[in-house]
Amino acid sequence: MSGQHPARGRLNRLKVVGPGSAAAPAPGTGRDPVCAMTVPLDAPLRVAFEGQTYVFCSPGCLERFEKEPRRFLEGAVPEGMPPSPSPLPLASAPASAWAPAPATWTCPMHPEVMRDRPGACPICGMALEPKTITAVEAENPELTEMRRRLRVSVALSAPLVVVAMAHVLPFTWVHALVASAARPWVELVLAAPVVLWCGWPFLARAVVSVRRRSLNMFTLIGLGVAVASAYSVVAVLAPGIFPTAFRDGSGQVAVYFEAAAVIVTLVLLGQVMELGARSRTGAAIRALLGLAPKLARRLRADGEEDDVPLEQVRPGDRLRVRPGEKVPVDGITLEGRSAVDESMITGEPMPVAKEPGARLIGATVNGNGALVMRAERVGPDTLLAQIVHMVGEAQRSRAPIQRLADVAASIFVPAVIAIAALTLVVWAAFGPEPRWAHALVNAVAVLIIACPCALGLATPMSIMVATGKGATQGVLFKNAEAIEVLRQVDTLVVDKTGTLTEGHPRLTSVVPLGAVGEVELLRLAAGLERGSEHPLATAIVRGAEQRAAAGPAAQSSEALPGRGVRGVVEGQSVAVGNPTLLAELGVDGGPGVARADAMRAEGQTVMFVVLDGRLAGLIGVADPIKESTPQALEQLRADGLRVVMLTGDSRATADAVARRLGIDRVIADVHPAEKAAAIRQLQAEGHVVAMAGDGINDAPALAQAQVGIAMGTGTDVAMESAGITLIRGDLRGIVRARHLSRATIRNIRQNLFFAFAYNALGVPIAAGVLYPSFGILLTPIVAAAAMAFSSISVITNALRLR
Repeated sequence: MSGQHPARGRLNRLKVVGPGSAAAPAPGTGRDPVCAMTVPLDAPLRVAFEGQTYVFCSPGCLERFEKEPRRFLEGAVPEGMPPSPSPLPLASAPASAWAPAPATWTCPMHPEVMRDRPGACPICGMALEPKTITAVEAENPELTEMRRRLRVSVALSAPLVVVAMAHVLPFTWVHALVASAARPWVELVLAAPVVLWCGWPFLARAVVSVRRRSLNMFTLIGLGVAVASAYSVVAVLAPGIFPTAFRDGSGQVAVYFEAAAVIVTLVLLGQVMELGARSRTGAAIRALLGLAPKLARRLRADGEEDDVPLEQVRPGDRLRVRPGEKVPVDGITLEGRSAVDESMITGEPMPVAKEPGARLIGATVNGNGALVMRAERVGPDTLLAQIVHMVGEAQRSRAPIQRLADVAASIFVPAVIAIAALTLVVWAAFGPEPRWAHALVNAVAVLIIACPCALGLATPMSIMVATGKGATQGVLFKNAEAIEVLRQVDTLVVDKTGTLTEGHPRLTSVVPLGAVGEVELLRLAAGLERGSEHPLATAIVRGAEQRAAAGPAAQSSEALPGRGVRGVVEGQSVAVGNPTLLAELGVDGGPGVARADAMRAEGQTVMFVVLDGRLAGLIGVADPIKESTPQALEQLRADGLRVVMLTGDSRATADAVARRLGIDRVIADVHPAEKAAAIRQLQAEGHVVAMAGDGINDAPALAQAQVGIAMGTGTDVAMESAGITLIRGDLRGIVRARHLSRATIRNIRQNLFFAFAYNALGVPIAAGVLYPSFGILLTPIVAAAAMAFSSISVITNALRLR
């Protein structure tokens, strides 16, 4: 079956559950319209046709459907297949227990907001996101809509800017093409769709923010766009109300349609980037859901075997797990012996021997032996489902840096509106003639200079530059929250395997205890282990090859699950295993037992080598510490961080590694749920915690910590759960990331200062405070220039981070 689609190979030799007999597919499944086979809803092969989505069991069925879709949808019988019930499209199929349809939408900033459909948060205006993550990423309607509006906005804003700025750009042909008197009307025609349709979501959210008295960034955006547009429309439709001082040499009043359109375009671009990044926050949960197998092989009472969807498995069912397959659910081994790779759950690289009575964990990978198991915990009760739940809960607790701008806006916006209103009243009552024209123009100048471009750019520009800079240093920031909080971290929790160590066992010691020398001892042990795929055996064989001690394979060998292996090599009886094997063979360990204990205290896994019934020596295998780890821990302590080791490995091994690295606090023998609980305990003690890990078992803890840090050499789930990924898997990257975090937050504060400083200086001048003494008025043209200059200052300052 190697290299073949798994479903395709089953069609001719397994009983298909459902087609021709069931009235409808089981919950969580759809029906292949070509062959009528029951297929899980999250199957990767799918196609949309006439508004419906259909799932397929194999690439062949998908290809045949794409050639003649109506033939299969209208009930024609495929060649060689029994008549099938009408196909069930994915869109109307029942939801899977592993991928429930999202029914509740919530705000990432305000989890208390719950809605039954997508939309905008009534408090902050952000797009709502589904509370429940599904195995298959659904299309984000908000992102789709924003992309559509952005395309239209760019298409209309580009020619608008060319027309409006032709006098300062090298576009002399525009003057010949569009007459001066017609340019304001051309700008009005181009800007109207941008403002009224492309910018409508921001205008609507601004209105909601005012109505709910919850001023935010969208209040500023809506205010800036509305004022610039309204002023310009009045200037085009009724230019006569403006005084001569506000007209150019041709007698026309300046308009600001391009400012309104560019604001809308930039905000739309920011929304598309933000929504795209937010949609990836559920990737960790989707990756976890994807670990579960889609089918389980169930044993019936009559001896027959069926492949059934995972959702149909019930506690008490007997299931067969063939070599190389994933364990479908949590349960107990009934028959067979094998070694199961549980690294995706425990994070430890050593496969675990399984025999009757041993527990099995869903989504782990069976080794070379066949097993029969009894299902005990299924669906949401499995360990994998519980990890998914913990990751989801931890990911929803955030403190986004963007809220800083919203808090500032909640104070700034009312102040600007009050100043603009006061300007209007004062100029209308005491200004020179025409009073109302002067009052309107000065009030507009106040609002234009307070346009939120610089404030809106202050945070995202710094974040964009910082993330780019981090990438060049081997540090990937997933979100702005990680950048904000990392500088405040005082406690770093690190996993052992794959984080402090390399994650791959190596031969470290060969200790002869008799007449046989080191090379001969290793050669015989490697010959016995050559036929095994166990990681310890692989480490011994590879170590023997590196030491030029490779020998011939054993003439015969017998695997002893949970104890070791024995056989005949070059006519000698050889056994390699643990103390249980020594007792079983009746071999006296003698002084070798004390030596083995000392090796274990150094973090090694020890195996006894028995030749012809006598203990001949010891072989030690260990997961070596990364070369960069000691220096990295020294730098982290110098940066003010307290380091805590948190591992699922044994206490003896963890203590041995901690002693070598100078780590004074160790939390060992913990399961995935306990790792997250340990993080919560440290947080309850008042610490700001960062967690560094690389395995699936670290995902809940990475999500629970204020900052999760994943090794780039680890699993995809760990990287998706973390806010920071170290590409090279080197802890020294954390020090670089902390320096960049401090610089970024300092840069953001400077940007916010620049944004408000220009407004603080410009708003009073726009209001006319210098007019009585110096006769100086800040026209809307100068106000727009000041607004643009403040944006340029913010961008330039952000670029300094490079």
